[in-house]
Amino acid sequence: MPEFAGGRHVLPEPERSTPVVTALGIDEQPEGFEPVRPTAAPDGAPNVVVVVLDDLGFGSSSAFGGPCRMPTADRLAADGLRYNRFHVTALCSPTRQALMTGRNHHSVGMGATTEMATSAPGYHGFRPRSAATMAQILQGNGYSTAAFGKWHQTPPSEISPVGPFDRWPTGEGFDHFYGFMACEMNHWYPLLYRDTVPVEPERGPGDGYHLTTDLVDHAIDWVHTQRTMSPDRPFLTYLAFGAAHAPLHVAPEWVRRYRGEFDEGFDRQRERTLERQRALGVVPPDTELGTWPDGVPHWDELTDTQRALSARFMETFAGFTEHADTELGRFVDTLAELGELENTVVVYLLGDNGASGEGGLEGTTVEHRLGHGVVDDPEAMIADLDRIGGPETYPIAPAGWALAMNTPYRWTKQVASHFGGTRDGLIVHWPRGIADRGGIRDQFHHVIDLLPTVLECAGVPAPVSVDGVAQQPVEGVGMRYSFDDAGAPDRRRTQYFEMCGNRGIYHDGWTAVTRHGVPWEMVPSGRPDFRADVWELYDIRTDPSQVRDLAAQRPEKLRMLQDLFLTEAARYHVLPLDDRVTERENPALAGRIDPMHGRTSVTYRAGTRRLIEEMTPNVKNRSHSVTAHLTTGPDSVDGVVVAQGGRFGGWAVYCVDGRPCYEYNYFGLERCTLRSPAPLAPGPHEVRMEFAYDGGVGAGGTVRLLVDGEKVGTGRVERTIPFYFSFDETLDVGVDLGTPVSEDYRAGDNAFTGTIATVRIDLGEQTPVPDADLAHRVMTSQ
Repeated sequence: MPEFAGGRHVLPEPERSTPVVTALGIDEQPEGFEPVRPTAAPDGAPNVVVVVLDDLGFGSSSAFGGPCRMPTADRLAADGLRYNRFHVTALCSPTRQALMTGRNHHSVGMGATTEMATSAPGYHGFRPRSAATMAQILQGNGYSTAAFGKWHQTPPSEISPVGPFDRWPTGEGFDHFYGFMACEMNHWYPLLYRDTVPVEPERGPGDGYHLTTDLVDHAIDWVHTQRTMSPDRPFLTYLAFGAAHAPLHVAPEWVRRYRGEFDEGFDRQRERTLERQRALGVVPPDTELGTWPDGVPHWDELTDTQRALSARFMETFAGFTEHADTELGRFVDTLAELGELENTVVVYLLGDNGASGEGGLEGTTVEHRLGHGVVDDPEAMIADLDRIGGPETYPIAPAGWALAMNTPYRWTKQVASHFGGTRDGLIVHWPRGIADRGGIRDQFHHVIDLLPTVLECAGVPAPVSVDGVAQQPVEGVGMRYSFDDAGAPDRRRTQYFEMCGNRGIYHDGWTAVTRHGVPWEMVPSGRPDFRADVWELYDIRTDPSQVRDLAAQRPEKLRMLQDLFLTEAARYHVLPLDDRVTERENPALAGRIDPMHGRTSVTYRAGTRRLIEEMTPNVKNRSHSVTAHLTTGPDSVDGVVVAQGGRFGGWAVYCVDGRPCYEYNYFGLERCTLRSPAPLAPGPHEVRMEFAYDGGVGAGGTVRLLVDGEKVGTGRVERTIPFYFSFDETLDVGVDLGTPVSEDYRAGDNAFTGTIATVRIDLGEQTPVPDADLAHRVMTSQ
């Protein structure tokens, strides 16, 4: 077989020159021609499987001493390597973009999640073409490639039926994709994509459906097909689970496995986890527990109700996690049955950031409430205790458990300054390439190091040009040097960290860090000046959990590291710092491209479905109307005319027994429902909803429902959702996909039985956007 043209440094493989043919007929041709062949991978190149769990934390998994039993992680760790000083960014999208590109997250425009993108160079959310992905590089070197599960790397302005699709998985090097595009997904009623085509499961929770199982089923089917059709071609499988990100959705039998195991609370759990970590050798024997943050109550300060709820949230988190790991085991078993596991590099990343403290001090049965500053009352939540984890809830656990899941480190997801937000366990399994089975590696590494590591294992170089675009340098360093040498000196000497203004720098065994915000304050009451942030200094060679602040004793060392941070920040486009969280989810506030900017009227036709919020008129914080032109037949009509959001927040226009209705659902806490007293007669009709907004942020309004110009109902919505309805639900015409906005109709069986011509949404005058302090005051006053 001919050598790879261009030495694998230019992708795709350059076309070979065509010889000049002088023979007139084929019978005169003196020698045969070389067939056009697909690009071949290097001889013996291994398969690559990259698995990512979500929001897990260093102290969650049993493989790293945690309480969540993870048999597959334990199995792979016992036969592979555990990296106990491995780091990620402090949020989802940035870690995934860094993993795929081998560049720091700000270098590729992903300084925060896709929903929080701005127009700043390090934060715009668009991967530059000069930073090819792992999938593009391996695909260009002869690999089959497929991604399953969570993506969360495509700009929201490009997630639409009309694309563009070049930053979807299939545009970033994957031959096939089956999963979801958003930061999170309902695991009972998911809205998925096959490649770029929207799909919904045919079964529901009543039929035994669960998203995690579905993802693994599809991954197994793909590998079977790939091995059947192209057995000599290696493959890359990217399997990114939704677990254990909110919503914590899992069947009750998995929750029951942990019943009573967390009744002693998160303080005691931290102690137990640290004991196990010392015994396993994944932390030094003299490691101390990180300092407990001010403002988070200890277990003995909670009421009985709070403790009962908190323990159940944690039982659900653990069951959700174990279920995902067990399902992964089926995929690993498939590789073994096919004879592929021996030469497959499995990279198992146990978290894309620290465990999440975004559940607040109490936790919640509906995550989106906390994102808007609405805190659930434990005395009200306790009524839903046995529903937590099921289809009727959208839960996230309290911050106290996040701190415990990050044992022994301080802080949580979002907090890039401390290891609780950035240190996760990593397992690498490759029987053919790793001799030290069950070994532990304590070299300091970062998620940007995974791409060069995979390329080293595959025997391919980082390309200098991809699709005609010169490539920016890969910023990661390969880790293969450590496979055979546990004592090898670190090759990563420096690494900066930053997220939402929380920031730090590592250099040669020291960290200088400053925490800027509190992750459970999604809509903070005020923002400190970046220049007023207090820096801390730690020698992590002797203080691995960042307990003893040496800033006062070593001011010259602190200043040197602060200067180094600024140098790295300028180099990698970290500046200017941006500490906004929920507000950045609004394009008008964030300053990013808004596909709906300037449009005050949009008309949809029947069949329009699966539009995310950034691709629809923003009806929040302003007056608006919805006008539907439809036709009814002789039979009574039922079903949804148009809906946005779902069970945990949104609005819908629909018919029940022929009667037009409108419902506004405020986080499942309050519902305003208008119903026409009379059914629609056969024939064409105009059904119109008018919402007269009071003004301000998250305020209420007066609603009118009209049929053919005649008022048939009025009502009052006392408060509205100001920032976002949902990350996982969509706007749909003629049906309400996912969960239902209203309890008046069922999930999955609510299509409109009449005929819809058009649905038009008209926007009134835009309410001025206040500053964050005012938004906080508005929310906390409700």
